[in-house]
Amino acid sequence: MKLRMTGLSVALLCGYSAATMAASDVNVKELRELSQQLFAPIPTAEVVIAERKVDPNQIELGKMLFFEPRLSSSHIITCNTCHSVGTGGADNIPVAVGHGWQAGPRNSPTVLNAVFNIAQFWDGRADDLAEQAKGPIQASVEMNATPEHVVTTLLSMPEYVEHFKAAFPGQDNPVTFDNMAKAIEAFETTLVTPNAKFDQFLEGKDALNDEEIVGLNLFITKGCVGCHGGVNVGGQGYFPFGVVQRPGGLLKESDRGRFMVTETASDEYVFRAGPLRNIALTAPYFHNGEVWDLEEAVAIMGTSQLGADLSKQEIKAITAFLNTLTGDQPKVEYPTLPASTPDTPKPAPMM
Repeated sequence: MKLRMTGLSVALLCGYSAATMAASDVNVKELRELSQQLFAPIPTAEVVIAERKVDPNQIELGKMLFFEPRLSSSHIITCNTCHSVGTGGADNIPVAVGHGWQAGPRNSPTVLNAVFNIAQFWDGRADDLAEQAKGPIQASVEMNATPEHVVTTLLSMPEYVEHFKAAFPGQDNPVTFDNMAKAIEAFETTLVTPNAKFDQFLEGKDALNDEEIVGLNLFITKGCVGCHGGVNVGGQGYFPFGVVQRPGGLLKESDRGRFMVTETASDEYVFRAGPLRNIALTAPYFHNGEVWDLEEAVAIMGTSQLGADLSKQEIKAITAFLNTLTGDQPKVEYPTLPASTPDTPKPAPMM
C-alpha cells in the first residue's frame, strides 16, 4: 500500500520535535480526512451478514462446529482453543499447543475481523476462512484429524445431520468436510468488532484524546500505514520482516515465511502484515509470539521496518492510538452440542 497524502499536510510535524509535539500541533480536521482515505470503520455483524448473504442456518451450525471438540482426534481441541472469542480471538501464548501437547510453529492470529484479511495464516496460504478451517483440523500438530474422521463423527449424531440439511438444503449428502468448513466460515464472518474509539473518530466524533491524536498522526507520518491500512489496519498485503534492519532474534531459519508457500527467493521472511484491530488484547506479538509488550513491539517495528529510532514519547503515543482499535467484542453464547452415540468415534490418546 503506497502512502498518498493527497494534498493534506496532517501537520507533518510542522517543525516540531517528536518530544515537544502536542495535539494542538495537529490539524485534526485534516487528520480525520486523511484517515478516512486510508482506513475504514469496522461494520456491524448484521451489515457483514447482509452484504455477504450469509445463511443464518450455516452461522448456527458453524458456531456449534467452532466449539466442537470431537472434530479433533482427542476430543479435546476446538477452533476456540487457539482462537478464543473471549480473549481477543487468540490464545495469548507464544505459539499454539495442539495434539499431544505439541507446540506449533507460529503464534495464533486472531479470528476477530479475520473476514477482512486478504488471506489467512501468517504466510497467506489459505485464500479464505473456509480453506483456513480445514488446515488445523488435519494438522498433526493441532487437531490431528482427517476429513474421514470428521464426516464419520458428524454422521454419527442425528442432530448434526439435521443441522447440515437445514444449512445446505437440496444436497443429497450435505454432511461433508467442505460443508463443515463453509459453516465455520459463516460463523467466523460474524466475529467482528465495530465501534472502536478509532471507528468513532472516522465517523466524525471527537473520540480520541490528545495523546491518541498525536499517536495516529505519527502512525501515518512515520509510515506505519504503509503496511497497516484499510478496514483491518493491516492484513492486506505481504511485506518482509526487516525492510530496513532484521529484528535480532525474531527471524529463524526454521521459519522463512511466505517462501515456504511459494518457494520464491524474494518471499524469504515475508509475512502478511498483521491486522492491528484489537491488538491490545492479543499479546504476545509477531509470527513467533516472542514479544509480550506492545510498546516494545512498536519500537521493533520502528527500527526494523521504518529505520526510525522512535522516542519514548512517540512509542507511547503510537501505542495509545493502537489501544483505540479495540472494538465491541462479539457476544457469543456457548452452544449446547449433540450427545455422542455408540457410533461416534472414541477419542484417541493425546500421547
